Amino acid sequence: MSFDNAYEAINDGAGEDAHWAFGTGFDDPLAGVDRALPAGVPVAELTAYCLMLGDDALVLSQRLAEWCSRAPELEEDVALANIALDLLGQARLLLSRAGEVEGAGRDEDTLAYLRDEHEFRNVRLVEIDCGPGPGGDFASTIARLLVFSSWRLAVFSRLVESADPVLSAVAAKGVKELAYHRDHAAQWTLRLAGGTEYSRERMVAGLARVWPLVGELFDPHPVELALPGVAVDPSLLRPEVDQVLDTVFGAAGLHRPEIAPLSPVAGRTGRDGAHTEALGYLLAEMQYLARSLPGASW
Repeated sequence: MSFDNAYEAINDGAGEDAHWAFGTGFDDPLAGVDRALPAGVPVAELTAYCLMLGDDALVLSQRLAEWCSRAPELEEDVALANIALDLLGQARLLLSRAGEVEGAGRDEDTLAYLRDEHEFRNVRLVEIDCGPGPGGDFASTIARLLVFSSWRLAVFSRLVESADPVLSAVAAKGVKELAYHRDHAAQWTLRLAGGTEYSRERMVAGLARVWPLVGELFDPHPVELALPGVAVDPSLLRPEVDQVLDTVFGAAGLHRPEIAPLSPVAGRTGRDGAHTEALGYLLAEMQYLARSLPGASW
C-alpha cells in the first residue's frame, strides 16, 4: 500500500482515532470529572487560585519556547519544547477552569491573550528573562526549571487530594510530567556542574540569578489560605523542596546561594499582579497576534 504523506502511513489502521500530530497526548484528563463547584467554596478565591497556577505554567511555557532552535543540543531543543508543551497543557486546563468557575464568559484564550500585565498572577520566578538572548543563558534556564519543577511537583502531589475534582484531575496528570521536568533539570545541573570549569561557573551563576525569587514560592497568599481542602499552603512545602534541592546540590558539589530575596513592591508580589519589567515584554510578544486580529479563528 502506498501513502501520499508520512501522516497517512502513521495513521494506517487507526480509524477514528487518527490524529494529525503525535507526542502531545490525546486523552482528555477531565473526561468524566464532575465540573460542578464544590459546596462552600468561594468563587472569587477559586478563580484566583486557578489563575495563579495557570499563569505560572503559561508564562514559563512561553519562556521555555524561546529556546526552540537555540538549545545547545538538538535533543535539548526537543526536550525543552516538550516540557513547554506539558506546561502549556496544564495552563489550558487551569485557565479554562478559572473561566468556568468565574462564569463571566472568559475562556482560556481570553485569559491568556487579553489580560493586561497587572492581571497576571504568576510568581516572578517564571517571568524573568533566562532565555537565549542577552538577558540570560542555558544554565539560568536549568536552575529555574530545577527550582520550579521541584516546587510545583510538591504542590501537585498534594493537590491530587483537592476537594475540587477538576484541580485534583489536573494535578494527577501533572505529577507525572513534573517528575520528568525535575529529573531533566537535575541531570543537566549535574552535567553542567561536573563539566568544564566554565560550565560550572555558568551553573553557579544561574543559581545566583534565580535564587532571589525562590522565597516567593513559599509565601502563602490570602487566596490560598481562604481555600482549605482545595488549595495547597505553600509554606508547608519548604522542607520537602529544600531536601530535594540539597540532594541535587550535594551530588553536583554545589552550595545553596546566600543571596537576599527580591523584595515585594509596596508589599505586593507576582501573586498580586506586581511583576518585573520582563513580563511586559513577554506578553507583548505572546499576545501580539490575538490583539492584532481580535476575534480571528483558524
